[in-house]
Amino acid sequence: MQNYRDHGTREIVGVILAAGSGARIRPLSFDVPKPLLPVCNRPVIAHQIDYMKSVGIRTIYIVVGHLGRLIMDEFGNGRHLGIDIRYVIQEKPLGIAHAVYQLEDDLNGPILLFLGDIFFVPDRLERMISTFNEKNACAVLAVKHEPQIEMVRRNFSVILSDDGRIIRVVEKPRYISDNLKGCGIYLFDLPIFDAIRRTPRTAMRDEYEITTAIQIMLDDGYRVYPEETVAWDMNVTVPSDLLRCNLKLLNSQKLDKLISSDAIVNPDAHIVNSVIGPGVEIASPINISNSLLMPGTKISSKHDIEWQIVTSETSINCTDHLRSGDME
Repeated sequence: MQNYRDHGTREIVGVILAAGSGARIRPLSFDVPKPLLPVCNRPVIAHQIDYMKSVGIRTIYIVVGHLGRLIMDEFGNGRHLGIDIRYVIQEKPLGIAHAVYQLEDDLNGPILLFLGDIFFVPDRLERMISTFNEKNACAVLAVKHEPQIEMVRRNFSVILSDDGRIIRVVEKPRYISDNLKGCGIYLFDLPIFDAIRRTPRTAMRDEYEITTAIQIMLDDGYRVYPEETVAWDMNVTVPSDLLRCNLKLLNSQKLDKLISSDAIVNPDAHIVNSVIGPGVEIASPINISNSLLMPGTKISSKHDIEWQIVTSETSINCTDHLRSGDME
């Protein structure tokens, strides 16, 4: 096992990757980058910034690409949030490892990395930092025992040694030997950049995968540990995922509904287990249940809305993808 130098008290910097085009969640991503899509009327990435602040991070780099100017306009330099936000542009979408590599010249210490299209509810996120320091690790990966095997296949699987270290990671596995899933939350030290330089494009997506870089670090003998710090997570890939995230957070906050303060709602409309975004106007006395009305949506139809995401231009029926059991 390779010996790694003591971490000391170097500042951990936050990194959020928000450059993807969100092709599979269209039409929602035509005009809005996926990390700005709302969960309970706040962008996915705004929740992530809060989580980073909660563990003491005060400098956050956001890697932007598709519609990146909208993200920059939304958060600016971060001073109004009590943090320093800086932006790096990924010109070509060549994968997560490639996006991280754009930051090499800017960083000289460890990074807490979030994928900007993953919504999660943390559970003692600070344990990642404790493990990183106490075990003199080169990396710590957030993991979760995932009962739904398909969700492991949508992320990556993690295989442990008998002493609890990570020995292998497999991107979007077809064969599942364990239900331990990587959650898209990473704490890396600087050797990740050396590993990325040696990372080839994969046959699966012709991209530079971060899991390939992690495996290179593992093969080099660096200590990489798991930490279960995620209570619930969802890789927001298709529209129904966004609705699932909204309903999950709504239910976890024990709310029957969430209606933006500036929404205009017909007094006879009946709204249950739904999120109504800013600037929404509901003119008709309709029933709305288990749904998300995106900002600026105008509703004049007299048809009830159930298990839908509704925008100003379209409605997306999520009935076939969501059932009450999926909210667990």
